Amino acid sequence: MSRSLNSISVGIVGASGYTGVELVRLLNGHPELHLTHVLADKAAGKPLGAVWPGLLGLPEAQLPVTAFDPAEPLRGLSGCQAVFLALPHGIAARAAPALLDAGLTVVDLGADFRLRDPAVYAATYGLTHASPDRLPGAVYGLVERRRAALRGARLIANPGCYPTAVGLAAGPLLDAGLCGDLLVADCLSGVSGAGRTPGPRNHFAEVAESAAAYGVGGTHRHVPEIEQELGVPVVFTPHLVPMTRGMLATVHARPRSLPTPEALSELFRSAYAGEAMIVVRDEPPSTLEVRGTNRAHVFATVDACRGVITVISAIDNLVKGASGQAVQALNVALGLPEAHGLPLIPWVP
Repeated sequence: MSRSLNSISVGIVGASGYTGVELVRLLNGHPELHLTHVLADKAAGKPLGAVWPGLLGLPEAQLPVTAFDPAEPLRGLSGCQAVFLALPHGIAARAAPALLDAGLTVVDLGADFRLRDPAVYAATYGLTHASPDRLPGAVYGLVERRRAALRGARLIANPGCYPTAVGLAAGPLLDAGLCGDLLVADCLSGVSGAGRTPGPRNHFAEVAESAAAYGVGGTHRHVPEIEQELGVPVVFTPHLVPMTRGMLATVHARPRSLPTPEALSELFRSAYAGEAMIVVRDEPPSTLEVRGTNRAHVFATVDACRGVITVISAIDNLVKGASGQAVQALNVALGLPEAHGLPLIPWVP
């Protein structure tokens, strides 16, 4: 693949995780963003190909993985113009100020800059925010709803996967005043959403041939983020299902005035007209239809008997729900073509 002569040097911190290697895959096909630095504590001292053997034979496999110190975040990122932080919550907030002050554009794929209120962050994640003064400058990276604010942004808070799926489903309802007083969101996620660290939620014997709800009763960490962005209470119930990647969100709303099915369909088609990453469907989508892509498929219908609107959205939790959205947001922030580096054709079968 040929790159622009004015390619932009980028680094990935957290390259040994699923979102990190997904970023490597996407940047490999990006004509302007050039991956030059990879950092990850557990894999430090190895070439990236030793961490991800599937990269062998590609230039990225030869990149040395270096350790990351949030107290000295510029070490290991010399010459970078932008950096993706794919880290556990609490670390990015410590590292971002020095990166920003050095002139880098920062995309945080974690939770540290998503919540605007540091008190809500502390209650949700059990940590005192390390740089609350930077929160007002962070732009939430759900591109289809924050595109104007993202242009020129220096600190991007990449949305969570569940808030992305729910936000894309509910956004047009919110704008049209059709959310009512309460939203109900039931979501299914593949096990890659639990990350690469071994545990009961991603151990084959624990998840194969089983589906389980978790984080019920408003206890999931994404609830404050979803409610912050939608501005209405949300009853949110996530489920882990035995597939590697994919996310399906089913959102129910009971507005005071119910639109006709035709009006609802037109509402969604108008809201997402011209959006390369959103497909409005005439039937419910499946996760297979977006697997490996940065697109969301959305379907909306009306239950006239019960006065309820139901919207279903399908995304790949590692692409549109994480790394792909991060690349899309950075493209917008840097003034690059929004779709560059982003796959649109799914992996099928």
